[in-house]
Amino acid sequence: MRTVSILDSRQDIASLDTLNSLGSIEQLGSQVQQIWDDSKTLKFDDSYRKVKNVVVVGMGGSALGTHVIQTVFKEELAIPVLVVPDYELPSFVNQETLVIASSYSGTTEETLAAVQDAQKKGAKIAGITSGGKLAEFLRSNNYPAIVFDTTFNPSNSPRMALGYSVFGQIALFAQAGLLNVTDVEYKAVLETIAQAHLKMGVEVSQEKNIAKLLAFEIHSRIPVVMVAEHLEGPAHVFANQLNESAKTYSEYRVVPELNHHLMEGLQFPTTNDTTLLFISVHSELYVPGNRKRMTLTEQVLEKNKVEFRQHTLQSTTKLEQAFELIVLGSYTSFYLAILHNQNPTPNPWVDWFKAELKK
Repeated sequence: MRTVSILDSRQDIASLDTLNSLGSIEQLGSQVQQIWDDSKTLKFDDSYRKVKNVVVVGMGGSALGTHVIQTVFKEELAIPVLVVPDYELPSFVNQETLVIASSYSGTTEETLAAVQDAQKKGAKIAGITSGGKLAEFLRSNNYPAIVFDTTFNPSNSPRMALGYSVFGQIALFAQAGLLNVTDVEYKAVLETIAQAHLKMGVEVSQEKNIAKLLAFEIHSRIPVVMVAEHLEGPAHVFANQLNESAKTYSEYRVVPELNHHLMEGLQFPTTNDTTLLFISVHSELYVPGNRKRMTLTEQVLEKNKVEFRQHTLQSTTKLEQAFELIVLGSYTSFYLAILHNQNPTPNPWVDWFKAELKK
């Protein structure tokens, strides 16, 4: 097994990271800036602003933006927002529904089928993609769409395009009048990302780098990201990145829901004390009841001899904290892949599965 010192060496990292996932992580802020500028060209007619529900069709990384929106903007969203990661839409979808098709590649078969179903149902349609058949569909029908260049994603991996996919959906929702996101808030996100890079980048040595320390502690364990409230969506992003980039089984769990069942499951199997590691994410923005629950849940973990690592976010708004946690997840997953002696970018099992489906 490679020694931990590899995490402090760009040269050693590059020998594994041949497709430059690190470069994509480091350009997250540039992705956000590009997609925010691109969104300014969107035009929605008044009929789009009268919809009664929103359905986002997207798979994997292309749906992560919606999960973030659902929890970060829960108090602002005036109508229901649903993610449908499938071929067909629910029966309630009609002319009063806005269906947003999200596919990084523009070739995702489930998303293409679902958006065609939306058209048959008479729904309002918009989309976000880098090209492919989805871009052709959106343009040929004159639907509002962000079709972006992948300039700042050298790895060309969808999960490394979180600025495009997550903030891109936020920008699209804002332009459609579903969210109010100001330039001040956008610039604050950029500053949050910049500060996170300064704390977690390769040049920050392991003993001072929370992402490297977490990667080292997660190694050979099952990580469970534990959050509450507005951080549920970003925790979903974190867990997905651990799956895909670090090739590691992971979960995310949400307070207070986990307090009603999961704690009893800590007793067995008896190997839980050596296989599980909870990442307990604290925020001063949680309501007092959930702040207390996080602390009490940690006590339950201790009593069951299950280890956890507490991490408190420093940003002052929900949107900034979301991106603070997303950057932590990106770097931790990347460093963990290197510790596993894995190239972070390829998804061999996903690729095999897609190839088999086409047979």
